[in-house]
Amino acid sequence: MSRVVGIDPGTARLGYGVLDEGRGGQVSVVAFGVISTEPGDVGLRLHQVFLGLEALLAETKPDRAAVEQLFFGQNTTTALAVSQARGVALLALARAGVPVCEVTPSQVKQAVAGWGRADKRQVQLMVARLLNLDRVPEPDDAADALAVAWSALGADGRRR
Repeated sequence: MSRVVGIDPGTARLGYGVLDEGRGGQVSVVAFGVISTEPGDVGLRLHQVFLGLEALLAETKPDRAAVEQLFFGQNTTTALAVSQARGVALLALARAGVPVCEVTPSQVKQAVAGWGRADKRQVQLMVARLLNLDRVPEPDDAADALAVAWSALGADGRRR
């Protein structure tokens, strides 16, 4: 059995999804959700993200992690805030001794929807289908994190 945590970085909401892959490639959902922070001092927000992730990692004990790489679009202010949260996530994972693979948004889309340019809704619908869920996980950040985790399954050669 292998357990992977997927991280969709963010300062206001950091999405996480934890999946188990059993014998025969059966995948089950262990947990998903978001670590939310209150508006205010960025240092305090990043500390809340760190503490939330630290608690999640202690509870779920993943074997490995997948963290989405950033795509820098037009909004550099948002990109900087997300990269700070991403750094905190990488720190928490390193402190917990969890090996990390980094995946690009197009790799996530390819793994989940079969097309590297799939839109957000297509990816979320496929996450629900692949994981045998009754509906798309909410909020979006949690669904995205499950997609990140799914994309990392077999990153060591078992799936993909």
